[in-house]
Parts: sequence; C-alpha cells; structure tokens
Amino acid sequence: MRYIRHIILTILFFVLIFQTSVTTYGSSVGWLPELNQKPTKVKVINDSKEPSATLEIAVNELRRHWKGGAVTIHNGHCSYGLKQNGFRIKRDGKKADIYAADDLGMLYGVYALLRQPASMKKYDLTDNPFYDLRLLNHWDNLDGSVERGYAGKSLWNWDELPSVLSPRYEEYARANAAIGINGVVINNVNASPKILTEEYLLKVAALADLFRPYGIKVYLSVNFASPMVLDGLPTADPLDRRVIRWWNDKAEEIHNLIPDFGGFLVKANSEGQPGPMDFGRSHADGANMLAKALGIYGGIVMWRAFVYSPADADRAKQAYLEFQPFDGQLEPNVIIQIKNGPVDFQPREPYSPLFGAMPQTDEMVEFQITQEYLGHANHLAFLAPMWTEFFDYVKPVSIKAVAGVANIGDDANWTGNPLAQANWYAFGRLAWNPYLSADSIADEWLSETLVNKATVPTGIYNSLKDMLTSSREAVVDYMMPLGLHHLFAFGHHYGPEPWCDVKGARPDWLPKYYHRADSAGLGFDRSPGGSNAVSQYPAPLRQRLASMDSCPEEFILWFHHVPWDHRMKSDNTLWEELCKAYQRGVDKVASYQPVWESARPYVDETIHADVSRRLETQLRDARWWRDACLQYFAQFSGMEIPSEIAVTMTLLEDLKKIKLPITNHESPSPALLDTLRP
Repeated sequence: MRYIRHIILTILFFVLIFQTSVTTYGSSVGWLPELNQKPTKVKVINDSKEPSATLEIAVNELRRHWKGGAVTIHNGHCSYGLKQNGFRIKRDGKKADIYAADDLGMLYGVYALLRQPASMKKYDLTDNPFYDLRLLNHWDNLDGSVERGYAGKSLWNWDELPSVLSPRYEEYARANAAIGINGVVINNVNASPKILTEEYLLKVAALADLFRPYGIKVYLSVNFASPMVLDGLPTADPLDRRVIRWWNDKAEEIHNLIPDFGGFLVKANSEGQPGPMDFGRSHADGANMLAKALGIYGGIVMWRAFVYSPADADRAKQAYLEFQPFDGQLEPNVIIQIKNGPVDFQPREPYSPLFGAMPQTDEMVEFQITQEYLGHANHLAFLAPMWTEFFDYVKPVSIKAVAGVANIGDDANWTGNPLAQANWYAFGRLAWNPYLSADSIADEWLSETLVNKATVPTGIYNSLKDMLTSSREAVVDYMMPLGLHHLFAFGHHYGPEPWCDVKGARPDWLPKYYHRADSAGLGFDRSPGGSNAVSQYPAPLRQRLASMDSCPEEFILWFHHVPWDHRMKSDNTLWEELCKAYQRGVDKVASYQPVWESARPYVDETIHADVSRRLETQLRDARWWRDACLQYFAQFSGMEIPSEIAVTMTLLEDLKKIKLPITNHESPSPALLDTLRP
C-alpha cells in the first residue's frame, strides 16, 4: 500500500510541475524568475547514474526562465573543488556552462545563474554551501494558527492533506531551493502530540514527497510527553524501557513513510513544555534517547537550549548554566540549537555565551526571521545586519548548522509586509554563505525582486538600499537603544510598556526585571559586581564587557547599571545619549517616507501602496515608543527631556492606558492602532 501511495504522489508531483510552470511564473515570491516567452536551449551532459526529478526541475527552470542564451549543464562533474551540492558557473558571451557534482548542486547552480542579470556576459563563479544543514523552523499549529506569525494562517492546510496538494507548496519549495534552504521543521516547537499520529504522519509524508526533488528534508517538532498522551504510557521517562521502545517504534514508522526524514526538534522543560527533568532525568538523557531511536535511520535531534528558571537571578545566564555541563555527554547526532542571544530575539543582544562553550558538542544557531519584538509585519526591519553582527563575534566554522524561525503564512505576499520577504531571502543566503555582507544581500534582493536596477535612477536605488540596510538599527534606536531590552507590552509584545506590572507574572516576563531603572541609573548589572553574566564569555571579551568604560556602548545597558550622568564617548550624559538615540530612530523612519515615494514609478503599484501604509504606521509607532519610554525614564532620571527632542504632549498616564486587543499571532491593523493611540 505504501508503494502505491508513493506512485500516486509522484504522479501528482509531476502534474504540479506542469501546472505551476504555466500558472505561477508571475510568482509572489519576488526572487523566483519570471517566465521567458522563448524557451532557452539547454544541453545536458549527465555523468551521474540516471536522471532524477531534481535534474529535470533544473533543466525546466533553465528552459522556462533563463534569458541569456544557450546553457550546457555538466552533471556529475567532480573537479573544480566542488563539494556536495556545490556548483561552478562559467559565462563567456552568449555561452553559459554549469558544473555540479550531483543533481542538487546542479539545481542550486541553475538558481544561481538565474540570479545573475542576463546582460552580464562574463563571469566565473564557484560556490559550495558552508553549512550542510540550513533549516526553516515553522511555528505553525495544527489548528492553522501560527505562533508569532504575522502573515495570516498556516501555509499547511491539514484538512486537505494528503489528498490535495496546494500549488503554493511547490512555489514554497522552489523559493527555498532558490536560496539554498534544505530543511523545514513544519510545526511549532510548542508541539501537539497529534503530529506523531498516523493520520498526520501521512500528511507530513505527502509534503516530504513534494519537497524531496528540491533537496528539502522534512523535520518535526515533537512533544516529549507524546508516549503518555497518544498511547497512555504512565511515564515519558527517557530511561524507561517502555518509553524507549515507543520512540524506537515511532522512528521506524516515520522512516517507513519518509525514508529521508530529517529528525526531531525538541523544546523541553521550557515555558511549561514537558521534558526529561519532569522525571528526574537530564537534558542529555532525553536528547540521547531520541538520538538513538533516530540514529539508525540517519536522523538527528536538535535540542533547543531556550530554557530559563524563574528562580535564577539572571535569565541571561540560564542556557549556559543548564547545558554547558553536558558537553561531551551527547550522542553524535544531537545538535544543541541556541538562540543567537542569551534572552529572546531582542532587537539587539550580545551573542549567547553558550556558543563556543561546548567544544565537544555540535551547536547550531537559531535566528528569528519573523519579527516578534521588531514591530511584527508593520515595521520595516531588514535583519541581515543583525545576523552578520552575530557572525562578527561567533566564527561561522564553530557552529554546525543554521535555523531561522520563519515569517511565512498564507497571506498573498507570504510574509505580511512585502518587504519582509527580504528577511526570508537574507536568511537563506547567509545560511549558504555566512561571510556575505548585509549590503550585498540587500543589493541582490532589491534588484531581483523589487525594482529593475537598470531603469531606476542611481540615487533612488541607493536610497532604497540604505532604507533597507539601516532599518534594523533604526528599530533599535526608537525601541531599545544602548543595550536596553524587553520593554514590550505583555503577551503580544507589540508596542512599549516599560512600566508593565502583571499580578502573578514571573519577574523575568516583565520589563522592570530588565531595565532596573531607579534614581541612580538604568540597566542590568551583569558585571562581576552584579549577576556576573560576563564570566560566561571568553577572555579577553569578558574583561572588555566587565568594565563600564570599555564595554561597547551598544551593549552598555545590557551589562551595566549606568548612572544617569555617566559621560558617554560623545561626551553626552547617559540621559542625553538615550534621548538622542530615541529621536534618531524616529528621524530615520521619517526619512523613509520620501525615499519610498520617490520609488513609486519603479515599484509595483500594489506593493507600493501596501508599504506606504506600513511606513506611516511605523513612524507613528516610533513616536509612540520615544514618547512612552522617555517620559517613563524621566521619572527616574529627574532630568528634563532636551528641547530638541520632539516628544509630543501626550501624557504618560494616557499612554499607559493603551491596551491592544490582539493575540501573539497577529499584527495590529492601522485602523485598530488609530482608534487606540492618542
């Protein structure tokens, strides 16, 4: 029966290839190429054993989308220093050649050629993926909602799967393959045990069959208590023989349905999720048990280090304290997945000190693509500068893999804000090559997706690129400059609420835990005289962070409780510097509106109108942040807000009354914000 199902799904797959090649070439995923009305001549020299669906896709993409003359593809070519999935492109005049050692490398090479302007007649590019694992993490729930998702409902229509495969699934696979993403965790880390039932595994298998020719493996987030929930076992103790047998059987069941299944992502003993510590065992016990079950099938376990204790004096220290002692005790197919910063996807964080602290253990970074804490889909925040900043501190070679929490939903433009597609694109490109610059990625994305670089005046094009590349820093300035963090409204995390105080809430869920404002100063003291979180960093960085005088000023309030009259490098006091930063962020966002208006003749009309509305919302939000935070902190500093800072006359008490009636799944609409904000 299983083989019949695979035959049927294979037929459906090739039907979809034909259908989408005709109907989706005007793709809403901007970097996918448009149809060439005159098919390109492609010569195939295939030294591999037999043609595959992957190679067929590569050939079809060239024939239908390349506009630069005849192409010869040399498949199974092992020279030129090509590694697995690597490729070489040689272009000389009208002739182009692509070399790859394997079919997937050829597909990546084809998409790389399609990224190049057809007018560029001569170049020679050899490119190998830096990481073998380049994954998207979807926080999609089985009810169709997406946690921290700001682009509508889930892309996966579970009610229709496995019999109905939406054409958007293949467009999604093409979009990922085109930027080198090769793995997808399709469900939320706060996982429902139902995902491991036969009913849902058949649905997952249908997606896996569709994604496979694009080189994309499927992974699942799993609930550690699944044996108890699904089959009534009295325990989920990872050392209990019944539990071990249950997971072994489940791994075999999954393998029989999905032979190339990637593995499990696990969130355990964090934010109420069950885990091995509920049964007196350790993270290592739980991870190793699952790793042994998957290991014989080539699967991996990605065990998240996002944990924090309500009793610990400093939440930022918790991942290191809880995981570093297990270095060298984990199975070879376990990877510890660590958020880039030590708290939780803040607009700016220092890197997590757990990176590099487990030299005998594979580690991977978890970036945020979706914009929780960054204005959701309402704000422009190009995140490549955040991620390249991380790699300035953490050597790419020191980690095993890269994951990104996806910003993709069922909205027509996939990501809510049309410009937020840039973050999906940037993640894929940096996962392929972490040494790319944010500027070069912005240039690629703009010219491939938003405007025709050849027809846009240079000044307008450069202003658009500056708008993109400066946007994350602008967000930092008008939300939480100088190392401030976690000043957001409770629950949905949209808008400022540094005064937030929720009865019964854990202290580390509240902004006051982090900013610690008082009459003496501002900031969290993580120096040796405070929580001593600096001790978790290696020398000499540890010493640099430990001193208020040598700590980088972008992190100074992260690591120090700084006096209000402390002199900064600019010779401003801390209070003056804080005020100027908030105003600078507002001014930068205000400058985006005329830039965007100047681009109107060169940008799709619908996209232009959509982004214009969002930039108006972002500017009002930036002013809201400035006014709320500065008036609130002025109560502690006892200092006047400088006259050149354009704080409105809205009273702090009125700002405190703003309560957005939204969930953590959505962005507030401009209409809603207009009714609530002064």
